Amino acid sequence: MNVQIFSGAMVFDGGQMLADHSVVVKNGSITAILADSDVPNGETVVLQGGVLAPGLIDLQVNGGGGVMLDGSADVACIAHICATHGGLGATGILPTLITDTPQATAAAISAGIAAAQAGVPGFLGLHLEGPHLDPRRKGAHDPALIRPMDEGDLKALCVAAAALPALMVTLAPASVTTAQIATLAAAGAVVSLGHADCTLSEADAAMDAGARCVTHLFNAMSQLGSREPGLVGAALRSRPYAGLIADGLHVHPHTIGLALAAKGLGKVFLVSDAMAVAGTDVTDFTLGGRRILRQQGRLTLEDGTLAGADLTLPEAVRTMIRIIGLRPEQALAMATSVPAGLLGLADEIGLIAPGVVANLVHFDTDWQLAGVWRAGKPLVQAKPAGPGS
Repeated sequence: MNVQIFSGAMVFDGGQMLADHSVVVKNGSITAILADSDVPNGETVVLQGGVLAPGLIDLQVNGGGGVMLDGSADVACIAHICATHGGLGATGILPTLITDTPQATAAAISAGIAAAQAGVPGFLGLHLEGPHLDPRRKGAHDPALIRPMDEGDLKALCVAAAALPALMVTLAPASVTTAQIATLAAAGAVVSLGHADCTLSEADAAMDAGARCVTHLFNAMSQLGSREPGLVGAALRSRPYAGLIADGLHVHPHTIGLALAAKGLGKVFLVSDAMAVAGTDVTDFTLGGRRILRQQGRLTLEDGTLAGADLTLPEAVRTMIRIIGLRPEQALAMATSVPAGLLGLADEIGLIAPGVVANLVHFDTDWQLAGVWRAGKPLVQAKPAGPGS
């Protein structure tokens, strides 16, 4: 058997930090977390301090490696995006289609189903961010393509939810009914509220119907007011999960701190909202016929509207530790066990435990990404030592 022993770093197992422990991997799966004094012989991967953590999970990834998920997507496109983000630390992702035509949506769903059948590494399912949004909070989405959900849309989404490993759908109460939300939730979709100008009562009605999440907290949604709490007010309660773009641009660090103080940490997860430029040096690209500029860590339309983020999950984790002041285990949970819990996969991904596939990341002492392994195989690797060392 191929035995690997990962040692020399703190181990975050998805819930807690373990000092002086090593992770034992056989044939791509974790078999044990042992005290350093108890590890068997094997090929030792010596990590120079830092933290060994579960592979990160990103539930909002629009593109990477020079390509976007769009109506031309096929299995190779999805595999390329997954491979790009695997090398950036996210060993499991939901490739995300932003508002597009019905034909493009159908094509992306077909590509996702084919990717699942092909067993594309890192593919956890799809996130459809639109087109059933609120044009008053369109953000960088094309308002000409935003539309209400009809019965054909609902049927297609329910079929996709059954065929995909996971399906997350971002929608706005203005474009759907509570009955449609209930049907989607019953079909197994993760319904998330976003790009919405709704009131608190409208958000509550959507959550009562089955919505369980809020997309990119604070961005493209009705804000917290003294007399109308809006979608932000609904999100800051403990009830829904909430995605967060922690790049210091989409949400001010002070606002992040206030939100976490109000909501708590258990249901806030980090997302990259990455675009085609992730993992490349490209400085601009085209989205739906509109030019997107990459300047000083910011992606914008030519009018200055934010259009996704120039961010990786390791960078978001570092922001939460270094700027927001979270403990490392708190920040890491936001990119591992919390999103896994939202998908109902808390026993399969986002943790280090016996029987789990060995998707691992290593952060150095400065919280820079130093190593990535998927099923025990290196994507970005620390240098292994000899047997028994």
